[in-house]
Amino acid sequence: MKKHKLTLKAVTVLALAWLMAPVMQAQAGTQVEGVRIWPAPDHTRLVLDTEGEVEHKMFALSNPSRLVIDLKDTRLKTDFSKIDLSGSPVQRIRSAPRNGSDLRVVLDLASSIKPRSFQLKPNQQYGHRLVVDMIDEDGGRLDKAAKPTVTHDSDGKRDVIVVIDAGHGGEDPGAIGPRGTREKDVVLKMAHILKDMIDKKQGYTAKLTRTGDYYIGLRNRTILARKYNADLFVSVHADAFRTPQPKGASVFALSQRGATSETARWLAKTENRSDLIGGTGGLSLDGRDDMLAGVLLDLSMTASINASLGVGSSVLGELGGVARLHKSGVEQAAFAVLKSPDIPSILVEAGFISNPQEEKNLATDWYRRKLAGAIMQGIDEYFRKTPPPGTLLAWQKRNRQDGSRISQYKVRRGDTLSGVARKNQTSVSELMQFNDLRDDRVMVGQTIRIPSS
Repeated sequence: MKKHKLTLKAVTVLALAWLMAPVMQAQAGTQVEGVRIWPAPDHTRLVLDTEGEVEHKMFALSNPSRLVIDLKDTRLKTDFSKIDLSGSPVQRIRSAPRNGSDLRVVLDLASSIKPRSFQLKPNQQYGHRLVVDMIDEDGGRLDKAAKPTVTHDSDGKRDVIVVIDAGHGGEDPGAIGPRGTREKDVVLKMAHILKDMIDKKQGYTAKLTRTGDYYIGLRNRTILARKYNADLFVSVHADAFRTPQPKGASVFALSQRGATSETARWLAKTENRSDLIGGTGGLSLDGRDDMLAGVLLDLSMTASINASLGVGSSVLGELGGVARLHKSGVEQAAFAVLKSPDIPSILVEAGFISNPQEEKNLATDWYRRKLAGAIMQGIDEYFRKTPPPGTLLAWQKRNRQDGSRISQYKVRRGDTLSGVARKNQTSVSELMQFNDLRDDRVMVGQTIRIPSS
């Protein structure tokens, strides 16, 4: 009899387990815990915070425009109605359970978009995320943002155009300091300061790749620089390391390895053949064989890297006067944002945000202004000596009306005679002869006379 009761009990447990299996299976799935939206000029990014990776499908509908996202075995644990949708094409977000354990999310849109999605693994700030990009198919907002409006003086001489790129943004916070300072916030504030300084300088116009807290793809940053007809591209970042000891600012230009890979990419992509190299009025690769196109690209890349090293050296010299330098010379790397074949490009690491003292400094307006002022001074120093043709600076140099001709140079920490020569468009031997130097060694505080030719 006792054995029979145990059997009935076991049967009852098994039956309950079988009945509860669908419920338990639904509870075993993931859940959407949060939502964020990042409007940008050419796209809008929607981010769903999830407990783990989620299987999903996505499709667009028209009349009216909607985007449907189906998430398998997922529950909603956030409130879509509380998200601020202003500035985005999304008018409303709706959701409902589907097939018992799935979740359907519907975005009501003001206009048609091209959707794409991908998933991100956890980082310092967020957990698992499903990212949905809604791309403006017409590109109207991007074209409007990128229209190269350039100020002119009364004689019609154009400005030198400097495009400033604040790294990271939106869902990508960049490096995060010990106190929680985010790289994306620091560099955006610094980019705005630098833009204001450049715009106030006669003969210059500055443009930003991003004006707010949203992400732009690395290639799109260089594309924007080309749309703005940039004379110089400056990408601003804050470095980080796994230990808190490293500190100091750095300046990077493109490496030869990066130039070689970019040349190969341009030759491999048919759509690049119609692009101009050398700026407005430059050469098109369209219709040219690979050998000739490769030679033209190599020449353009070499000139761009040399100019990048020149302006980078000027900027690094000025930074050395207001901050500690991590390295005494311009470094070279294969960063994607430096790979424009016809636009001199530098990447400035403002300091190590992973260093507690530099994090504290970078979080202050006064320190960001010091760094921005040094960058501005380095840019101006370079372009006063080597102004682009057709600019007000070129006209001033030709007519000697800028009053800024440099005849003396005071050696700063980290300077070398070869670096001073490169900054001032002369040679080491000429500087040695002009200053009666027996060798190429220089000391901090030493005054070097520069030939006036």
